Amino acid sequence: MIYKGKSLEYLQLEKIHSNNCYSQTETLENPLTFLWFETNNNSITIDNIEINPLANQIICLTEFHKVDISKVCNAKMLRFNRPFYCVVDHDSEVGCKGILFFGASQLPIFSIPNEELETFQTVWKMFEIEIQSNDELQQEMLQSMLKRFIILCTRIYKSSHNYDKLENNKTDIIREYNFLVEQHFKTNHTVAEYAAMLHKSPKTLSNLFSKLSHKSPLQYIQDRKMLEARRLLTYTSKSIKEIAYEIGFEDLQTFGRFFKKKQGISPTEFKEKK
Repeated sequence: MIYKGKSLEYLQLEKIHSNNCYSQTETLENPLTFLWFETNNNSITIDNIEINPLANQIICLTEFHKVDISKVCNAKMLRFNRPFYCVVDHDSEVGCKGILFFGASQLPIFSIPNEELETFQTVWKMFEIEIQSNDELQQEMLQSMLKRFIILCTRIYKSSHNYDKLENNKTDIIREYNFLVEQHFKTNHTVAEYAAMLHKSPKTLSNLFSKLSHKSPLQYIQDRKMLEARRLLTYTSKSIKEIAYEIGFEDLQTFGRFFKKKQGISPTEFKEKK
């Protein structure tokens, strides 16, 4: 089921299974996606890493994720673009720049608690009803329901990933840092550069991250560069030298050492295995 607005707004609800895995009916600019798995025994690959989502786990995806689904018994997909809900500059936990998408330090995946499951199912049912209506209030209703869905997901993700340990303004700094890394990781490679953008000291950032994650701010930059390297090696025909330069390495040897330290094998070996 698909809703299309007059200004490129797009919302898609889809029940997916082994016969129509990860159905995407058309190419979208800047899509954002929720995958809600309803059963166990799933196998999907995201950015060349295999994961096995459990029943009532939700994964949040951006256009930067490359997804291949090997096996899905039953799942729901909620897919929308930024014209439908918010813009990239929307500074809110429930915006496209929020915790569930670009503000997350790793692939956002979480489980719906049993006591919340009925609420999620009700919201989905209301989505299905409203997307089939046809009046001047339809888009506003669907946007309101999407916001509610994002809020429900955000609450669960925050409580399960230690975000509640930080004050709101400090959480905003974490999200802003991650978003800046997403924008500039190919050209800006030091914590000091991002700290300057945020008008903070590198030490302040390190202290904030230590309360939320075992990863340092520098590790977030390196992980994003590594993610891009794996994607380019897997899904493009670019040479290793071209990839190294594209993600900011000045020479092939430095890139090779970086990649092998993170992946355990050289870029050449990784490319041959794909």
